[in-house]
Amino acid sequence: MSFLSRVSAHRHAQPLTDEQLQKLAPSIFAEAKHESRSDRYTYIPTIEVVRGLRSEGFFPVMARQGNSRIPGKADYTKHLIRFRHMDHGPMYENLGDLYPEVALLNSHDGTSAYKIIAAMMRLACLNGMVVQDARLAEISVPHKGTVTDKVIEGSYTVLDESRKALEIAGEWSGKTLTERQQKGFAEAVHIAKYGDDAERMPFTPESYLRTRRAADQGADLWRVANRVQESAIRGGMTGFRWDEDGRNRKRVTARPVKSIDGDIKLNKAVWHLAQMLSDHAA
Repeated sequence: MSFLSRVSAHRHAQPLTDEQLQKLAPSIFAEAKHESRSDRYTYIPTIEVVRGLRSEGFFPVMARQGNSRIPGKADYTKHLIRFRHMDHGPMYENLGDLYPEVALLNSHDGTSAYKIIAAMMRLACLNGMVVQDARLAEISVPHKGTVTDKVIEGSYTVLDESRKALEIAGEWSGKTLTERQQKGFAEAVHIAKYGDDAERMPFTPESYLRTRRAADQGADLWRVANRVQESAIRGGMTGFRWDEDGRNRKRVTARPVKSIDGDIKLNKAVWHLAQMLSDHAA
């Protein structure tokens, strides 16, 4: 079982140095594979892949890693690094300066192959979204053979997909949602986050739809999706839940999503639900 132990505060255009990466996600620098891996497992430390991507103009702007309750596994656990490319600046200033990004996921304990995922960063709220769309690529590279070359090749492919995702975001900004559609979207994301526990969580659609900054005001699909996604990922909404006897009520605050897998899963769910809603928006 893993949970997030470090989250980067460097969500801007300045590249992260090796020293910063070491502090944020030391498992990137693991010096060997975990003892549970077989001889067929090709060990290439993630930092070598990072340096290979740097040489191609990709620079890391965020890093985080998980931890493990299993003794001795923390130094090999799952980590996530987000990259931008030096030739791809911000797009759609009216939407909050969107950057196309590539998210690289890996571990050295067998819990993940190298995965390259389309992503974007919105500077208006430092709000990173991972993309899930059947039309856009997500590439997995097993720990075999020439890993670095395959990751670099895959990153160029996924970067192009990220730019396509930004175009989709531009389309969403022109689609207006009714109040009923906004609430339905928020409720669907609430269920995606809490699953079977959704009904007992006292958070209303309005709490997910709350505007945190002026740039997010509006009823278009893009801004609604950003408000709901940020609320679901960062938490902070409050509500009251009655005890089993119905006599006392307890104040409950929504927790942020801390695990890497949970973050990616929920981000993909938000994107997928928004994509479905876009077919019915005006």
